[in-house]
Amino acid sequence: MPHVRSVSIGVWLARGSRHEPVEHAGIAHFVEHMLFKGTGTRSAEDIAQEIDSIGGQMDAFTAKEYASYYLKVLDEHLPLALDVIADIVRRPAFAADDIEREKKVVLEEIKMVEDTPDDLVHELFSEQFWKDHPLGRPILGVPETVSAFDQDALRRYFASTYHAGNLIISAAGHVTPEQVRELAEKHFGDLPGAIETAVETAPVVVPHVLIRKKELEQSHVCLGTDGYPQDHVDRYASYVLNTVLGGSMSSRLFQNVREKRGLAYSVFSGLNAYRDSGCFTVYAGCANEAVAELVDVVVAEIRRIKKEPPSEGELRRAKDHLKGSLMLSLESTSSRMSNLAREEIYFQHFVTLDETLEGVERVTRDDMARVSEQLFAEDALAATVLGDVDDLTLPRERLALT
Repeated sequence: MPHVRSVSIGVWLARGSRHEPVEHAGIAHFVEHMLFKGTGTRSAEDIAQEIDSIGGQMDAFTAKEYASYYLKVLDEHLPLALDVIADIVRRPAFAADDIEREKKVVLEEIKMVEDTPDDLVHELFSEQFWKDHPLGRPILGVPETVSAFDQDALRRYFASTYHAGNLIISAAGHVTPEQVRELAEKHFGDLPGAIETAVETAPVVVPHVLIRKKELEQSHVCLGTDGYPQDHVDRYASYVLNTVLGGSMSSRLFQNVREKRGLAYSVFSGLNAYRDSGCFTVYAGCANEAVAELVDVVVAEIRRIKKEPPSEGELRRAKDHLKGSLMLSLESTSSRMSNLAREEIYFQHFVTLDETLEGVERVTRDDMARVSEQLFAEDALAATVLGDVDDLTLPRERLALT
């Protein structure tokens, strides 16, 4: 990206919370925290001061199927950036005192989710949607497992997971592939190869209804169906379907639920896609007494999109919205760096922007009709409601999608 002065560089781990054993739930996320607590040569304060001294932006996150450690810096500071990242992902100290302190931090993070209902409703939905499967477990873990972590457990997990077979180095910005390759060789050239092979089994989805009472000013609703995995042949059609149903301000759900009826401030649909599964969800927050009406309106809109595929005009708007959003996002070095890494994780090759735009453009009204029938089958809808709802019931026939 020769027109910018920044470089975003990340070290991505192709392992996430779904790859950890149930007795160590949350360990992937906990190790991510610990990697910032110091190495054999740098303290946590040293790391922070080095990055602050060059005006860099450093962060990390753990997801279901990967973790990422990344820095955004001026191009002249790239060597230092990769030196710091390599140090933290290769030589973490895992000091006993730091582990005990960080347990308190992560336990507070778990409590924070409990106090953030729009996050919590999605956690509850996933737990029931992928019941007894690693994809259904919270990334943060649970208090019992987090409290039991010790040096031995963390070091064993780190040694078996953070090796060359699982790591991807991704960069975007004012940088050449040769520069990145040279720095990668310097800092990671002697990294051990594969040590373990993750076993992944696809989840079996059983549509559920969960209503959890919690004293809140607003109720939070999550409805969802089984979705496509990352590499599904109809993934582009599902992107367009999501945009038409609830992925934009002109979508059917936004217009009908918020603009015409005033039932919710926030209402949207979304896609979560993994290696072997996925889900299509609709979220809305509404008044406690309006939950039943909201659910009925959302179900009616899903039924309608099966009977009334989008018009040519509606389809055109959705495609242009998708293409515009994608192109705007890729003007950011950090977004492009992240996009490159995820494509390597899921496709093992770079998918060009033109390929993606062509995939969106190829979607037809017939594709939309076929995909909506597949995703929105008769008994496919699962529901989770979180709020101060005493007498609410959602029988299966109320959620039927015919």
